[in-house]
Order: sequence, then structure tokens, then C-alpha cells
Amino acid sequence: MGPSSPKSLAVAGLLLNAFVWGVCWWPFKQLEAQGLHPLWATALVYAFVFVSIALWLWRSGQLLSWRGHPGLWLLLLASGLTNVGFNWAVTVGDVVRVVLLFYLMPAWSVLVAWWLLGEKPSQMALLRLVMAITGLFIVLKTPETPWPMPESLADVLALMGGLTFAITNALLLKLKDTPSSSRTLAMFGGGAVMATLAAMAGLATGVVAAGQAPTWAWLPLVALLGISFLFGNLALQYGAARLAAHTTALVMLSEVLFASVSSVLLGASEWESRTLLGGSLILLAALLSVVGPDHKTD
Repeated sequence: MGPSSPKSLAVAGLLLNAFVWGVCWWPFKQLEAQGLHPLWATALVYAFVFVSIALWLWRSGQLLSWRGHPGLWLLLLASGLTNVGFNWAVTVGDVVRVVLLFYLMPAWSVLVAWWLLGEKPSQMALLRLVMAITGLFIVLKTPETPWPMPESLADVLALMGGLTFAITNALLLKLKDTPSSSRTLAMFGGGAVMATLAAMAGLATGVVAAGQAPTWAWLPLVALLGISFLFGNLALQYGAARLAAHTTALVMLSEVLFASVSSVLLGASEWESRTLLGGSLILLAALLSVVGPDHKTD
């Protein structure tokens, strides 16, 4: 093997993870069509992965206590809300629009890092923030509305998911000295716990319908999502550990491409001029966050 092979494999791992997240909207929509709400689907998928990982760690003697790492509970909460927001949004909304709003995450990261990590933003970081917020306003402003406001539940969920994803990334940096197995358990456990709590709250308030009785027809898609998310997570950890952080973030932007192309081809999205214009500003801000002159320092 040549010297570039490890780097090529690392990039391939990141592309696999981006592909999984870029096309996961399809099985979630199929499950919803079969009567399984995306919140319950998320709970089932993440519970499946969480139990699998926990059993493997227990059998190998690597299951570690969280008592010395209370920050993992915040990671569980933030990563769980990220999955609730994203999975629900891509199921009920326009996939391209949802993914673009979700990818305001680099802009939110400027504010989150300032608040959570004490990292004062540079002028370039503030410029990226303004650029991304301008793109957000263009996407949200419709001819029928006087102000750029979210026009659907999917918009709100996507924005919430992007914000909590930024918090998740900041917490991962803050908790970098904790065992990786504990962080992985926290993230998958968060998906299961927060999706279950959100589904129960939705049932109580009438936002979430009870749906159909469980059926074996759900099993193949739930298993597909669970295995895909597990391997995607492992691929992300492999790639991110072998590449510079800005390279990882740059490759992960390919998720937008995977989601956009797949959803347009399969009729789940439509190209709109304001979405393309605003989305271009959002993506440019995200791109500058990883290739700009100060990406190593902020």
C-alpha cells in the first residue's frame, strides 16, 4: 500500500458517514408511511444500537462508569435532541430545505464556543455568522410573510437540530479526555432516551399520533438504520482521528450533496430559487469555517 492509503481510507470513512446521514431520510419516510412516527423510529433504532454497544462493552469488560464524568449527561441530552430534530424534520419536511437549515451548525458553533468554551470569535468568524444568518433569512422569507420566520414544524426542528449539534460538538471537545466508549454510549443513549421522551410528550399533547400497531414489516428498515448509523459512527471516528479537523468538516459537507441529489431524484424535494440562494450563503459560511484563514484558531 502507498503512503496515501490511510488518508484515503479516512476520507472514505467520512464519506460513508455523510452518505448515511444524507440518505437516512428515505427509510424514515418509509417507516412513517407504514405507521411508525419518526420519533418512535428514532427511539427504536438508537435503542437497538445502544443495547448492542453496551452488551459488547460489558462482555469485553470495557463498560465504564459515568460517575466521574457528569458532562456526559449533557452530551446525552444535546446529541439526543439533535437526532430528534434532524430525523423528525427530514421525515415531515422538504429534505433539501431541512438539511440547509440544519447546516447553520457552523454559524451556531461560533456562539456556542464563545459561551461554552470561552473562545472569543475573530472578525472572520463573525463575518461567517452574518453570512449564514443572511442565508437563513433568505430561505425563510416567503412572499406571503412580512418577516423571515419558520413556516413549518420541520423548519423549527431543523434549526433546533443544528443548534444542538453545535452544542454536541463543543461538548465532545470539552469531554475529549473521557473514554471514547462512554461518549459513544452517551450519544446513542441520548437518541433513544430523548426520542422516547419527545414521543411521549407529543402523544400527551396531540402533536404525535398514536400510529399503527407494531408490525414485523418495520424490522428490516429499523435494522438497516441501526446498522447504518453504527457503521457510520465508527467510520466517522476512524476518519476524524486520522485527518485534520478542518478536513473532516470539509468532507462532511458532502452530506448536503447526498441529501439534495437523492431527495430531488426521488421526488422528496424541489429546487426553489430562494432556497438555492440562501442555501449557497449558508454553505459558503460553512465552507469558510473550514478553509478560511483562521480555521486553526477559532
